[in-house]
Amino acid sequence: MAEAAPREENYENSMKKMENCNKDLEKLLEEMEKITVRAAWMTYNIVTIHTNPGLANSMKRLEDSFLRCKEQVERKWQEVLQE
Repeated sequence: MAEAAPREENYENSMKKMENCNKDLEKLLEEMEKITVRAAWMTYNIVTIHTNPGLANSMKRLEDSFLRCKEQVERKWQEVLQE
């Protein structure tokens, strides 16, 4: 009977370690999936830009316009907050 308690504790500890290991593996798998998707999009973007060089200029202008717009919205929002 004295040996039953340590075995149960060892079993419970082993099960907890396995659960933690499974959670860690799931998190790593999710991160790998995210990285894979990012790499795929980067590859797609590179191929698209090399296929159509004018697209890079258009994308840059679009990004610049977006940043200017974002800046204006933030500035207006700060004005509204100050009122």
